[in-house]
Amino acid sequence: MKQRTRHHETDLAVIGAGLCGSAATLFALNRDIKTTQIGNTGALAFTSGYFDLLGVDRATVIEDPWQGLERLRQDQPQHPYANTSNQCIRSAFKEFVSALNAMGLGYTEPGDHNMLSLLPGGATKPTLCMPQTMHRGAEALAAKAPTLIIDFAGLQGFSAREISEVLSPGWPDLTTETIPFPGMQCASPLYAEVMARSLEVSRTCEALARSIKTIAGDAEYIGLPAILGIHHPDTVHRNLQNRIGLPVFEIPTIPPAVAGIRLRELLEQQLAQRGADVVTQYKVERVDFAQDQVELSYHDHFGKVVVAARHVLLASGRFLSGGLGADRDRIFESLIGLPLQQPGQRDEWFNADYFDPGGHAVNRAGVRVNQDFQPVDANHQVIDPRLFAGGILLANQDWIRQRSGAGIALSSAYRAIQVIAAQPAHCP
Repeated sequence: MKQRTRHHETDLAVIGAGLCGSAATLFALNRDIKTTQIGNTGALAFTSGYFDLLGVDRATVIEDPWQGLERLRQDQPQHPYANTSNQCIRSAFKEFVSALNAMGLGYTEPGDHNMLSLLPGGATKPTLCMPQTMHRGAEALAAKAPTLIIDFAGLQGFSAREISEVLSPGWPDLTTETIPFPGMQCASPLYAEVMARSLEVSRTCEALARSIKTIAGDAEYIGLPAILGIHHPDTVHRNLQNRIGLPVFEIPTIPPAVAGIRLRELLEQQLAQRGADVVTQYKVERVDFAQDQVELSYHDHFGKVVVAARHVLLASGRFLSGGLGADRDRIFESLIGLPLQQPGQRDEWFNADYFDPGGHAVNRAGVRVNQDFQPVDANHQVIDPRLFAGGILLANQDWIRQRSGAGIALSSAYRAIQVIAAQPAHCP
């Protein structure tokens, strides 16, 4: 039986379901813009849960990211942050974080200064917002308070001893223990996601609390891998703290990480409940710019689907998500074929020194945009006024080195939705 092509109409089609795409969908729904979001959400599981604004610049850790943004705009006038004001970026963070809190996933409010956060392996980084389940870790680290870090027999990729070895020179009151996880004493390997879902059962949480109380000693804080639930982490966190009688915090694990899985599952559910047409696990295969609409095509289990949209936001990520691709001679945008800013020759992609403080040119390749986040060509001409782009797909930024990925995602999504909602629109 021949399958029939199905057609849908929408005001905005968002291509991509990472942080930028999900934030854009949320911002659009808040402005009563009918939105369809299409994309594979897998990349969200690779996030730590921290929302960075600007943590490093000129190879220096930044305490005040808002002042850092002003310097960055002077040094790098083509950076995506140069397209938005600090007030616009603050508004983007505030609206997104407030929405997550309302959805039941607690986050700290975006403040005036970065917090130093813990990472797997004992590394640290500055970040602007973090899950409430991780906030006490920044507090313990800042105070160098007596802290017990716990890992679990069979859990790979997270070592309390490794964290202690790295941090103990500056944090002498750091101790470690390895314990069995309740109900999984014979399981090896353990998986953080399975442990997290198990802790949403009260009996498992109670058993873990009893085990920790017997080894807490003189610790003032308890650090754990990020396993405190998937759908109700704040409840699990609160229950565990109350039973132990000490502040408890999570440390992100290596990806795929529970903090990212929480975000992914929450946003998939909540954006759909708020009215978005959310199409997960499928990717847009073709985009056609017709005279009166933009048509996006993809295939699901029932055949071909065509979505007709008034506006399109491309938030397809970089190489990991498939937004960018490369062959021996060039880097390319994978879906539409947008012109990119990129090094002229292959041997210019990387510097000879892997740890060069200036980074590598390939990391700054991407889609050029104007101040409204509309893709432009090499002559700065808008390719199509209905097309917008955001997130780490953008050119002239090095989000990993600068610790700025979430900020770029949120601010570009916010600005693009402002323009779509009311053209012309400008951040205050």
